[in-house]
Amino acid sequence: MPVVVVLIAGVALSLCMALAWLARRKTGKSGWIDAIWSFATGGVGAALACFPPACAPWPSARAALVGAMIGLWGLRLGAHIAARTLHGGDDPRYADLARQWGDAFAARLFWFLQIQALASLVLVLGALTAARNPAVFPGVFDFLGVAVFAVSLVGETISDRQLEHFRSNPANRGNVCDTGLWGLSRHPNYFFECLVWVSYALIGVGGSAAISWGWFAMLGPVMMYWLLAHVSGVPPLEAAMLRSRGAKFEAYQARVNIFFPGPPRRSAFDATGRNAP
Repeated sequence: MPVVVVLIAGVALSLCMALAWLARRKTGKSGWIDAIWSFATGGVGAALACFPPACAPWPSARAALVGAMIGLWGLRLGAHIAARTLHGGDDPRYADLARQWGDAFAARLFWFLQIQALASLVLVLGALTAARNPAVFPGVFDFLGVAVFAVSLVGETISDRQLEHFRSNPANRGNVCDTGLWGLSRHPNYFFECLVWVSYALIGVGGSAAISWGWFAMLGPVMMYWLLAHVSGVPPLEAAMLRSRGAKFEAYQARVNIFFPGPPRRSAFDATGRNAP
């Protein structure tokens, strides 16, 4: 892959996040940031994966597969967030940043989004590693990667729809969604989002010819887990939920795993947050 192509991809992602910053400034809705990020990462990732090598006029079958996967992922996630943004308010994570940064919010947000563009470039390069795997296609790891991707996409879609259905019921206002997948993980959408990038890692490391450099694809799921579980995903969202839901969310925290799905624990609190008998 020519270095200039990678640089063009980086510039494209940077410009897209500058557009996301402008959309937030014009509309006041931070949801457009994540929608544009999703479309940009999916689009640039698909283009980069399918960019043919110098020795071939067309991308390989594996490259086309990876390009289709990341493109489909970006389209679904971007469309979901865009629809939610059109009908909802501000994202509580960005609203919290606005409170913390005060008058410096606009300037700091711009550079914060440029860091997201850099993170996106790492993700698409991981997918590119999978696309350029020289091993014989299709292999066992290709099938495993596609299977994990399918489970991830379906799981993320289901968790999003379950949360939408819960929020659409006026009787649930002020309560915490703990049904379906949300009864197994407090952030099932984040879990499946992280799992999406595991699929590219599997495709990237498959076959002995790819082992020497294919491990670069592992950066995708590792970085995504770190960002979602420890930086920009779970921590600010849980802080916002504690402020808005109080004892109800504390009871939910005591009962349900924070990230990885698992059976619910016996809660130390009842629905009002008091110690259970």
